[in-house]
Amino acid sequence: MKLLIFGGTTEGRVLAEEAAALGAAVTVSVATPLGAEELAGLAGVRVLTGRLDQSAMESLLADFDRCVDATHPYAKLVTAAVRAACAAAGTPLRRLMRSESPAEGAVRVPGCGEAAAFLAGQEGNILLATGSKELPAFAALPPERLYARVLPTRESIAACEALGLPHRNILALQGPFTQKLNEAMLEQYQIAWLVTKDGGAPGGFGEKLAAARSTGTRLVLVERPADGGDDLGTVLNWIKEGLSCE
Repeated sequence: MKLLIFGGTTEGRVLAEEAAALGAAVTVSVATPLGAEELAGLAGVRVLTGRLDQSAMESLLADFDRCVDATHPYAKLVTAAVRAACAAAGTPLRRLMRSESPAEGAVRVPGCGEAAAFLAGQEGNILLATGSKELPAFAALPPERLYARVLPTRESIAACEALGLPHRNILALQGPFTQKLNEAMLEQYQIAWLVTKDGGAPGGFGEKLAAARSTGTRLVLVERPADGGDDLGTVLNWIKEGLSCE
């Protein structure tokens, strides 16, 4: 069985490794070289790097028996494109989705625009841990209040510069981070508000939440898009079923 995984998450790497061990011919498509780095060293796994539109996805799917969308829980545009491409190509699809996290006491908002509107009426420094693509939503806020934690790539730093952030406010690091490191950042930069998405356990969300509570930092949580999915065990069983039918 030839399996195509649209990757980008920790679960995607685990799924690729386990599916290859089961005997599937696994290919993982990732958007960036950084994503490819995360897959380095997996035996029997082919990695394709580069962003694909729906048409390119359909062409790629012609060579595969099954597909798994293992992209980030907030990658709603990519997920929609994968779903449409699989429907057009007639390729069976499963969405691999990590569990949501409890976050009592957080200010919940449906999107980054709403987070920015809420924070415009609040005081104190803000740590943005939502990803560089979301930074334009905060353009109306004073840049000196904003600290952005982004991936250490040229594109991410350029996005911070486009927002007018002082370079001392750019924290270019690759997570996930421990509770202690989160606490140190929140204290060092006197952060009053932490804006984040629910990346689940693989994204270090629990450590962010614990650090915010221990330092008295308020959490602004951008809620996940409404989208169903299966856990890792369920998707692996689906792959096993496909292999047993060969």
